[in-house]
Amino acid sequence: MERYLSAFQNVTALFMTGRRLPRLFPDGEETGGNRPEAAKRTRMATTDIYTRNNIYQHFQVLKTNRNKRYKAGEFFVEGVRSINEAVRQGWHVKSFLFGTGRLSDWADNLLKTVSTEVNYRLTAELMEELSGKTDTSELMAVIEMREDKLKESYLSENPFIVLFDRPSNKGNLGTMIRSCDALGADLLIMTGHGVDLYDPDVVVSAMGSFFKLPVVRVSDNNDLWNFVADVRKRCPAFQIIGTTAHKQVPVYGVDLTAPVMLMIGNETMGLNQNFKDMCDVLCTIPMAEDSYASSFNVSCAASVMMYELTRQRSAKRPVGAGGKETI
Repeated sequence: MERYLSAFQNVTALFMTGRRLPRLFPDGEETGGNRPEAAKRTRMATTDIYTRNNIYQHFQVLKTNRNKRYKAGEFFVEGVRSINEAVRQGWHVKSFLFGTGRLSDWADNLLKTVSTEVNYRLTAELMEELSGKTDTSELMAVIEMREDKLKESYLSENPFIVLFDRPSNKGNLGTMIRSCDALGADLLIMTGHGVDLYDPDVVVSAMGSFFKLPVVRVSDNNDLWNFVADVRKRCPAFQIIGTTAHKQVPVYGVDLTAPVMLMIGNETMGLNQNFKDMCDVLCTIPMAEDSYASSFNVSCAASVMMYELTRQRSAKRPVGAGGKETI
């Protein structure tokens, strides 16, 4: 007490004489110790949500209403892999949502280091209602959508593009994104009316690959053909390979080592005729002659096609230049 009274008297005397005021505490004592990063690691502005108010209802809408998602230009994300990859790939996290209880070091670190517009602290009950997991997520996020624009900058020197026409199943789309990422595709293009790319089920089933792989929705096929024309100028050997359940050229009989776009059709109706007409080759995956199945699941078929492409390209690659291997 005497120490602080003395400090007060010194400040008063200095104020009366017009001299500069010294620090009242030793270096670092105001922040709980000498920690130079303390100022950097400060939580963003946080709003507490105790009821199902309009802000909470907006979070619910982002999960369930496609039109309102696009009107807001943002979508709902949960899951450690997804959030980590979104941050690592530079997606704009607008808000984090977290509960009132003790957070893990992972969640606490993100709240301190990721710049957001505003974060929200919710009651345990509201967090449980929002979470799509059996064990309620401790951290969820609202992330800004990215512009849909076909860019040649997405492409490697030997382009590998996948097109998915009118996807009708959320799980298949998420799995397609994951397979494209795992097997080295440069870009996934979505065409026609199908499931929503930003649906939470799609994001979850993509297992983090959603934020790594460029995925572009194309509503006007003229934009697609203009993009293809630009790629062909740069890569004269570029070819479009369509897929079909009908007996055509076996996939292993097609040269996939050159620049390529693989076109994958809708789960029920297959590839539309306009796209088939634009293909240089239509290929298929041979099936057992006595098989009851008439076709593969679309994401499985796409994975087989993409694996064949990477197998062929790996066979031409110099020894020691292989990619990751996994089971």
